[in-house]
Amino acid sequence: MLRENSFPSEKPAAKQIVNDNSESNLASEEERTNPLPLAQEEQPRETETKKEIPWEQRIQRREQRNYEKTKSQQQEKRKPSMQELEKEIQQRQEKRDEPRERFQKPRREDRRDERKDYRRDERRNGKDFREQRERQQQERQRNNEFSISVVIPLFNEEESLRELSSKLKETLSSFNRYEIIFIDDGSTDNSANILRQLRNQDHHIKYIRFRRNYGKSAALSVGFEHAKGDIVITMDADLQDEPSEIPKLISKIKEGNDLVSGWKKKRYDPVSKTAPSKFFNFITSLMSGVHLHDFNCGLKAYKSEVAKSLEIYGELHRYIPVLAFRNGYKVTEEVVVHRPRKFGKSKFGASRFWRGFFDLLTVLFTTKYFRRPLHFFGTMGAISTTLGFIINAKLTYDWFHNEPLSNRPLLFVGILLMIVGVQLFSTGLIGDMITKSHSSSPREYAIREKHL
Repeated sequence: MLRENSFPSEKPAAKQIVNDNSESNLASEEERTNPLPLAQEEQPRETETKKEIPWEQRIQRREQRNYEKTKSQQQEKRKPSMQELEKEIQQRQEKRDEPRERFQKPRREDRRDERKDYRRDERRNGKDFREQRERQQQERQRNNEFSISVVIPLFNEEESLRELSSKLKETLSSFNRYEIIFIDDGSTDNSANILRQLRNQDHHIKYIRFRRNYGKSAALSVGFEHAKGDIVITMDADLQDEPSEIPKLISKIKEGNDLVSGWKKKRYDPVSKTAPSKFFNFITSLMSGVHLHDFNCGLKAYKSEVAKSLEIYGELHRYIPVLAFRNGYKVTEEVVVHRPRKFGKSKFGASRFWRGFFDLLTVLFTTKYFRRPLHFFGTMGAISTTLGFIINAKLTYDWFHNEPLSNRPLLFVGILLMIVGVQLFSTGLIGDMITKSHSSSPREYAIREKHL
């Protein structure tokens, strides 16, 4: 009894060993008949990795899983409110309206909506689109009908030539036929080299160089002579005239005007230039009968026949609208943008006002009385003779009433006026005879139309 009780676990251990052997034998038989899958082979590895994870992290993961499960169950049980539903609808619409990625294909619903919107826009705006296309085509055809010549006189403007040429190219790119003629009026800076470079870069650019400085009128007359376009544009090279204003002047020409002069309504010049300019424009408008606000604006547009008919010399470039008006052409004006001077300084001094006044007298005389000088000198002589005759008649009446004339200097004034009147009349008569003696030479008249 003592031996059996002292070793109670020996017999059961033997039984366990026998049982283990039996189980291993059964497993070996099952492996032979049914081999294990790969998943079951990997189970020991998973257990090994699980054993490596500490118990604290396992507890945290279990708690997180339980929390997510309870949260999802609560969301499923709770019904969404109206606000949430509206937010979801807005989010869906925003997703539809968002720009799609480059390689993402739109959904069928979006394609249908786009087609409907496009058809609806076509029905509403189809006429407008057609009218816009027709207008654009007509404008292109009109632009192609006319060729443009831009004449630009310059004197020492090397800093502004490149910028001016680039702006002119942008503005005139809509016209198939155009040319830009620079007239170098004897510049002493690097303007000539810059003009050569611009000419090599663009075949539309041409230039003419004078040996010395002849003046703006001479430069314009030479430019008009060499211009080949149907419409001639003149502008200064100092960047104060904006090239983008050229289409406005051309549209005015297309309306039926022969010459369109720019009006610098808002000027960026000092008072020493603006105040005399206003007085000059007022006097010129009053004496010539041409009602313009700015006669001396460099930006102008002419029909080719107007530019060819003008004879400009001296300082007559200020009175081009008056000369054209006297030849029977239709003259108007258009408001243009004026820029402050960017480079250099003005080439005209205070003497231009005196010269301008004398040139105005020249314009009025040559345009009105060039072919009939007796009308001018005869009128002046008749007025002077009449005044002298009235003064002498009054003095004669006083002499008959016994008033002495020895201390009356008015007698000499009357005699002088009569003599001057006779001289003026004779001068006009001689001038009229000279013009008639040269009447055999062909006369130059401005002809509007000719059908032969």
